[in-house]
Amino acid sequence: MGETVKIISPIDGSVYAERAYASPAEIDATLSAAESAQKRWASTDIATRRQLIYAMLDVINRQTPAIAEELAWQMGRPVRYGAGEINGFNERASHMADIAEAALQPVAPEAKGGFDRYIERRPLGVVFVVAAWNYPYLIAVNSIVPALMAGNSVVLKHSGQTALSGERIVAAFREARMPDGLVSIVHLDHEQTAEVIGDARINHVNFTGSVAGGHAVQQAARGRFIGLGLELGGKDPAYVRADADLQLTAESLVDGSFFNSGQSCCGIERIYADASIFDALLARMVALTSDYMLGNPLDEATTLGPMVRTSAAHMVRQQITDAVGAGATAHIAPSAFAADDGAYMAPQILTNVTHDMAVMREESFGPVVGLMPVASDAEAIELMNDSVYGLTASVWTQDVAAAKDIGRQVQTGTFFMNRCDYLDPGLAWTGIGDTGRGASLSKIGYEQLTRPMSFHLKTDDPSEAGE
Repeated sequence: MGETVKIISPIDGSVYAERAYASPAEIDATLSAAESAQKRWASTDIATRRQLIYAMLDVINRQTPAIAEELAWQMGRPVRYGAGEINGFNERASHMADIAEAALQPVAPEAKGGFDRYIERRPLGVVFVVAAWNYPYLIAVNSIVPALMAGNSVVLKHSGQTALSGERIVAAFREARMPDGLVSIVHLDHEQTAEVIGDARINHVNFTGSVAGGHAVQQAARGRFIGLGLELGGKDPAYVRADADLQLTAESLVDGSFFNSGQSCCGIERIYADASIFDALLARMVALTSDYMLGNPLDEATTLGPMVRTSAAHMVRQQITDAVGAGATAHIAPSAFAADDGAYMAPQILTNVTHDMAVMREESFGPVVGLMPVASDAEAIELMNDSVYGLTASVWTQDVAAAKDIGRQVQTGTFFMNRCDYLDPGLAWTGIGDTGRGASLSKIGYEQLTRPMSFHLKTDDPSEAGE
């Protein structure tokens, strides 16, 4: 691997920015500073921590227009949507900062005479955050803010594709007067990343990326008793029942499938619809998809930008080609989108698909979705569960009781009714299977970033001797 990381912009293939990988001395200094800063930070009261988080948010919010343009250049999202990610960044950061005091309160068992007993949540130490490019602010904030609020320090290794986003986050903390060394960023190659994971000064790793990347993280941590949070692949399904509001459902599923050019961790990648409404749903989705404007993400009129790189678009195109060759029907003509070329990829809806096709089985992470008709809830549930992944799943129906019953049978981390492609910071963000392990956000997220320490104090009541 080279000595620098280059951000190749999907807009035009140019080198948008370049950064040198950290030297061994720089890595050593960063980890030592993080370890030292954390020991001091652990004694800081929660109110002070929260104040600094909000000061950081003020800095980021002032930079929103510049961030939107920078995101377009780095990973292709249209500028018209740039503020949306910062709004989500605010929502998650403020929620986790606001619930920290309650989430970190000591847990007391039933009273026992002669003893003072309770469980404290203690910080882990240095948390190493390896963040992905597709939502560079949202993904990073899931770990950074609760880690800091829990009393840890953070070393951030952001995706090379969105390295500038990581730099902005760390710079915002510095401007907010966060103590030196508490939040830092290092630009690393794969080998260096593995070495950092293996370093004794790292106490926990949160990684978002591919399944292969997750295996590499586990391999790097082998022999170490540290926690790993791994958010990996997904192939999120939706099931549309016969009683669904078709217009609302079509609008939501099209957006859930194609927003961010389909490059969303919990984006919709496969849809199962009751046979009685299948054609009507398909017609609505095709009409809505045809309205997308594919083009330069710096143009305010653009609603669909390029994929992150040409090779990613080629992979998705190959999935479509293979599916059509095996009998699938493509409903969107790429020729209707003048910009369809290279990383710029037109959205696609496929029918006559089966689970023998890669497009319905393997993660696409691009603007394509397959639709299959089903005859019953049972058939839909079976198909939804026919996957090695389990991040989110959704049902579209007017029947709340039926939705809950279906949800209990679906193997997933989050189950939605009448919505999709959304992360609620009040709920645990988690998954099963090849989606990974661990949980972030909500009160449960704090349990992942702290360790329980029990206090068992015998007082002066002799009647409890021997207990």
